[in-house]
Amino acid sequence: MKKLLCLLFSCVFFALSTVCAQAQEVPVSAAAYVLYCPDNGKVILSNNAGKQLPMASTTKIMTTLLTLEEAAVDNRVVEFTDEMIAEGSSMYLKKGEKVTLYDLAVGMMMQSGNDAANAAAISVAGSFASFADLMNERAAAIGMTHTHFVTPSGLDDENHYSTAYDMALLMAYAMQNEDFATITSQTSMEVHFIYPADKFITYPNHNKLLKMYKDCIGGKTGFTDTAGRCLVTASRRDGLTLIAVTLNDRSDWGDHTELYEEGFARYKAMTVNADIDSVSVVGGEADTVTLNTDELRVVVPADTEEVTTRVCLPSFLYAPIEQGSTVGRVVCISGGEVLSEVPIKAAQSIGQDRHKRSLFTYIKDLLHWHS
Repeated sequence: MKKLLCLLFSCVFFALSTVCAQAQEVPVSAAAYVLYCPDNGKVILSNNAGKQLPMASTTKIMTTLLTLEEAAVDNRVVEFTDEMIAEGSSMYLKKGEKVTLYDLAVGMMMQSGNDAANAAAISVAGSFASFADLMNERAAAIGMTHTHFVTPSGLDDENHYSTAYDMALLMAYAMQNEDFATITSQTSMEVHFIYPADKFITYPNHNKLLKMYKDCIGGKTGFTDTAGRCLVTASRRDGLTLIAVTLNDRSDWGDHTELYEEGFARYKAMTVNADIDSVSVVGGEADTVTLNTDELRVVVPADTEEVTTRVCLPSFLYAPIEQGSTVGRVVCISGGEVLSEVPIKAAQSIGQDRHKRSLFTYIKDLLHWHS
């Protein structure tokens, strides 16, 4: 009986040791963290990724994105007023000074200016509350289901919170905006004030990882006494993009480096060939539609040597077809295992030509109308 108990204890101890070793594979001191791959939408490493926590000035990723979208439509001049004054980090705007919306975005991403965030929120939405509504609407659209925004700057509020996973989704979404991606990648940027016209300030980027880690392509820092040190960054190596988020992490620079090194050691990006560049169109203003199949990339384990592809695409499509719509997919297989699926999208819009309607199309449309 004693031998049996010793054997069981040894097995349990071995199992626990193995689990602990796996858990300590990438030691991270954050209260919550995630390493996320936007190329395939998968989490590579995480701990407490869904725990709701304050995220401090990483909030400005959302504020900056909304500001840049507005600036792309109307890059208006904003005059700084008393209601825009904020405590904490600042781009040092003074009452009566004037800058553009775009430059407020620069001030948020470089200097983490709370004054810039307040000025942008009031300029875009008229009030902090209305801007928070815009932030929460966009969060819902992105899929940030455990996030609630209250302040544009990220200053503490008990109802202002997010999760490591949600912030990774936000960063992935924001990086699709060219202006955001450009600004967040800069180690410093100069702002030319509209008034006074002779005022120029060069703001350094608080994200030190841009200089510390060669693959880093952007990010946002954050800190309050309540939230602790928060950091959201993105890195790219050989076509593979990863996003790291740490919340309440006293060793964030080192932890992000460790997370990225582990992620890039585990996975790589490969280009796959769909062997098709167009497909026939029925009832359209054109007989074929061009497909976006150039540089289809798939994320695979780092030791993968060969990937075979299976194209899943109808022999023809019915018009109308919208540019960017998904019309098929490429299934990537290695060793008999499906690794991932890459969408095939229409590279152009094809309108419907009523004169080319076949009898089958007419019946299909009729049934659709009756339904």
